[in-house]
Amino acid sequence: MSRPPKPGLFLEQANYRQRRLRDAIRLLPILGAILFAIPLLWETGVGARAMIYVFLIWFGLIVLAAGLSFFLRDDPAQDAGKADEWSR
Repeated sequence: MSRPPKPGLFLEQANYRQRRLRDAIRLLPILGAILFAIPLLWETGVGARAMIYVFLIWFGLIVLAAGLSFFLRDDPAQDAGKADEWSR
């Protein structure tokens, strides 16, 4: 008796990567909130260090978002579907 064939991929690999990339972009605000809350745990009297930390995190989140959005491709079929929803 032979084994049953393996089921195919649910999504194409490119579509799967795009969805995971969109998920990563959606999680950036949560990551930012967690990182911005870290100075609250520090002892008092570190105001200058905390400000430098906050601005470095802010800059890092901007760079990360720009880097992730660079790899995000436009999907004209998806945009057309959204336009049809709004025209109803």
